[in-house]
Amino acid sequence: MGYTVRKTPGDTSWFVHDRFGMFIHWGSYAMAARHEWVKNRECTPEEHYALYAKYFDPDLYDAREWAKKAKAAGMKYAVMTSKHHEGFCMFDSAYTDYKCTNTPAGRDLIREYVDAFRAEGLKVGFYYSLIDWHHPSFPIDRLHPRRKDPDAFEQNQGRDIKVYAEYMRNQVRELLTNYGKIDILWFDFSYSQPSPDDLPWMKGKGKDDWESEELIKLARSLQPDIIIDNRAEIEQDLWTPEQYQPTEWIRDKNGERVVWEACQTLSGSWGYYRDESTWKSPEMLIRMLVNTVSLGGNLLMNVGPTARGYLDYRAEAALGVYADWMKYNSRSIYGCTMADPEFQAPADCRLTQSEDGKRLYVHLFAYPFAHLQLRGLAGKVEYAQFLHDASELLFTEGGVNHFSEGAARGDDLLVIELPPVKPPVLVPVIELFLK
Repeated sequence: MGYTVRKTPGDTSWFVHDRFGMFIHWGSYAMAARHEWVKNRECTPEEHYALYAKYFDPDLYDAREWAKKAKAAGMKYAVMTSKHHEGFCMFDSAYTDYKCTNTPAGRDLIREYVDAFRAEGLKVGFYYSLIDWHHPSFPIDRLHPRRKDPDAFEQNQGRDIKVYAEYMRNQVRELLTNYGKIDILWFDFSYSQPSPDDLPWMKGKGKDDWESEELIKLARSLQPDIIIDNRAEIEQDLWTPEQYQPTEWIRDKNGERVVWEACQTLSGSWGYYRDESTWKSPEMLIRMLVNTVSLGGNLLMNVGPTARGYLDYRAEAALGVYADWMKYNSRSIYGCTMADPEFQAPADCRLTQSEDGKRLYVHLFAYPFAHLQLRGLAGKVEYAQFLHDASELLFTEGGVNHFSEGAARGDDLLVIELPPVKPPVLVPVIELFLK
C-alpha cells in the first residue's frame, strides 16, 4: 500500500509516522491575556507594551511538566515559539535586548523547553516569526501596530529590511547552533500580495524581503535533516493549513501529494486568552486528529501557557481528552495514513491504514445500531476487534445476518456485528486485520 508523496529536502520519515505534535505559543503577550496579536489589534503604544516584558515573571514555568503532559497526550514532537510577531525573544539571543533573560524570568526559557522535551523522548522544533513589530529596521506595513500613528510615514523612514533580514539569519544561526539537534523550523509568515489596506508607501513582505533563499540555505547547512515549512514563501518540506480542516490530501500546485500538517488551537486563540470561550468539545478534538490522519496529514495542536508559565485548567482538560483516547487507540494514528482507495468509509466513519497495509482502522464518529456495513471488504478481513480492549467483533460476509426483508446484501459486503451499547470510548475504533 502507500501513496506517492513529493520528495522533501529534510527528513520527514519520522514525522509522517508520529502524526501528532504540540504547538506552544508563549511570549510576553500572555501578560495581556487577550490574543497573541493584541499589539496589532489594539495598536498598543510602545511604552505600554514594554510593561509586559518589564514584568514578565513565569515563576510557575516547569518545562518538564509540559513535556510529560504532551507525552501523556500522545504527542510525539513539539514546536515552541522562539520569537513571535511582537519580536520578544524567548531565548538568550546576543542580537537583541528584547528577550526573556532581561525580564524577571532571568533565564533562557527555550533552553529549558528543549532539555525537558528531549528528556521525554520527544522531537523538538522552533517557531520563528519572520515578522517583527519591535525591530527598528522592520518597515511599517498593514499589519504593523504603528500603522495608524499620525506620524507612521515619518517613523518608517530609514527602516531597512536588509538589516532586518541579516538579524533574522543571525538569530536562526543561534537557534540551530546552541541547542543541539533541532527537528523542525517553523517560519511564519509571508504576505507579499498587495492589499486594499496598503497605503501607497506600504507593502507586504515575502521571500525577497526575508531573503528566504539565504535563510533556508543557512538553516540546512547547520541542520541538514531539519524539516522546514513553506511560510518563507519557498516550497520546502511542509504545507501547513491553519485553523482549517482539509477534506482531501493536500497537494502542491502541480497536483502532487505533499507532506502536510494542520495547525489548530484548543480554543480560538494561539496565545493565552483569559476570556476566550470557544474551546473545542472533546468529540471535536478527537475527530480533528482522526480526520487529519485519515487524509495523510499530521496534527499540530496548540497550547497557550499563562504568563506565570503553566497550562490553565481548560488546556489541561483538553490534553486529558487526548491522553484518555490515545492511551488505547494510538495504534490507529501512529504509523498510519489515508486508507487505500479501494476501501471506502461508511457514513459517519473515518478510515486509517497502517503503513504496511496489514491493518485497517474504522473510527466510529457516530455509533451505529447493531451492524456496521463495509462495502468492498468481503473476503479481505481475517479478524476484527475493538481496538481499545482487543475484544473480538464477529462479522458476516455477503449480507446482514437478519430475518428482516430488505436487509442489505452484496457479494462485496462485510457486516460487523456491534454490541447495542457504545463502548465507553469517545470515538470507538474497530481494528481489521487484513488477509
